[in-house]
Amino acid sequence: MISTDFLRELERFSFLAQKRVSSQYTGARRSTKVGRGTDAYGFREYERGDDFRTIDWKVYARTEKLYVRQFEEYRDLVTHILLDTSGSMDYPAEGLNKYEYAAMLALGFAYLVMKDNEKFAISTFTDNINISKPGRGRVNLLASIDQLNATKPGGSTGLNEPVQQYSSVIKSKSRVIIISDFLAPLDDIKPALYRMGRHDLIVIQVLDPGEIELEELGAVKLRDLETREQMFTDINTGFVLEYGSELQSHNAALKYECDRLGADFFTFRTDLPILEAIYRTIHGR
Repeated sequence: MISTDFLRELERFSFLAQKRVSSQYTGARRSTKVGRGTDAYGFREYERGDDFRTIDWKVYARTEKLYVRQFEEYRDLVTHILLDTSGSMDYPAEGLNKYEYAAMLALGFAYLVMKDNEKFAISTFTDNINISKPGRGRVNLLASIDQLNATKPGGSTGLNEPVQQYSSVIKSKSRVIIISDFLAPLDDIKPALYRMGRHDLIVIQVLDPGEIELEELGAVKLRDLETREQMFTDINTGFVLEYGSELQSHNAALKYECDRLGADFFTFRTDLPILEAIYRTIHGR
């Protein structure tokens, strides 16, 4: 699914979009914490327990008082990518399905973070979650590729419970990217979003074009990809119009909740080139 050709495409994309990418996806955040950082910004009087190496002896020579230099330290903003691998992502049966598209999106964001030597993790979820530990570098990226290539979508979706489990392992403010088709009741999605509301949250919906522009197929037998239940229905003009209205209302409600949280919400069709989707996410922020 994810090949070396795709990695080469990411390398070219990263090179061409370097300035824009670095302004959006670098993880360094400054904190005025005393320590051996990079930029000195002031002094304060020495206190018991301070590192002797931070004492400024030139200031002592002038004042006969001990002062320590204060630095701006840089903290990593860890990127946590949560990827839906439930049965509904295994659509369509032929060609590029939603899971494959979403997995390449996840890897693309991980690659950009890796280029800035920041920590990232890609964790997969259905109604439970497989939590990956954040790490840096190409080794972590290659391990993520193996994980995604070995994963087969299946099972039911339950966003709230996996996010509740995952939120307990995030110890500081982070970047959180959730990638799913979000074809679940808003009552399940909304609490999950609010659990991650304090973080830099990016919500990405992936849909197949056939799910957005439903065809009039007449009498058909449908099978739920998660529960495997079957039903007979008539996909006529009225059905198509009602379906389109419901999807539009659902997505509008999703965007409304994201806006309230200050989160970014994107919807991508799987016929949109992957690198274009990544670029739109970066540019849209």
